[in-house]
Amino acid sequence: MSRRLTVSPSVAGSAPGTPRSRPPVGVLALQGDFREHAAVLTSLGADVVFVRRPEEVAQISGLVIPGGESSVIDKLARSFGVADAVVARIRGGMPVYGTCAGLILLADRVQGGIRGQQSFGGLDVSVRRNAFGAQTESFEAELDVPVLGEPPMHAVFIRAPVVTELGPKATALASLGDGTVVAVQQGGVLGTSFHPEMTGDTRFHQYFLDTVTARSSGG
Repeated sequence: MSRRLTVSPSVAGSAPGTPRSRPPVGVLALQGDFREHAAVLTSLGADVVFVRRPEEVAQISGLVIPGGESSVIDKLARSFGVADAVVARIRGGMPVYGTCAGLILLADRVQGGIRGQQSFGGLDVSVRRNAFGAQTESFEAELDVPVLGEPPMHAVFIRAPVVTELGPKATALASLGDGTVVAVQQGGVLGTSFHPEMTGDTRFHQYFLDTVTARSSGG
């Protein structure tokens, strides 16, 4: 199913009143592990904004959608009036990175969603929720990610989704040994089934920040 296509909302990466020299990056802070993403982004020098309201969506140059429960994030995003603002910014070309539940929310087509579940869209893919089963079926794997170079990325999968159909507009960035796609990109929109914010490997976040910087500078 798809939509067509406790931290106060504040800047986390710089002190109040500090002029920004980098494009501000938002983390959708409605539910899930948004604090972990903010910590990684801040460690890489980003100015981070916790996003809970439409006006905060307007302030940012890129957005990270964290892991959590995709149906809950969807409901809260619509309740807080954030969903329409995010959809509009994605359609306008804002870079977005979604991990796990975030990948589900960026998929144009969602399989196994609850009744009425919607997504922001932006990735021409079909994604299946909880593709590996319950949380007890969580696992780790080494992934070759050519756009990130060597070494392979140690990836953590927790109630992870997978990409079941890759549309012509999207590109696979990484797959499991059986060919299952677990990382995908379409222009400035990036999604991973796994949680790089949990492993200390910051390359996906840096890759995303480089995209934000390039888009902000007209690259």
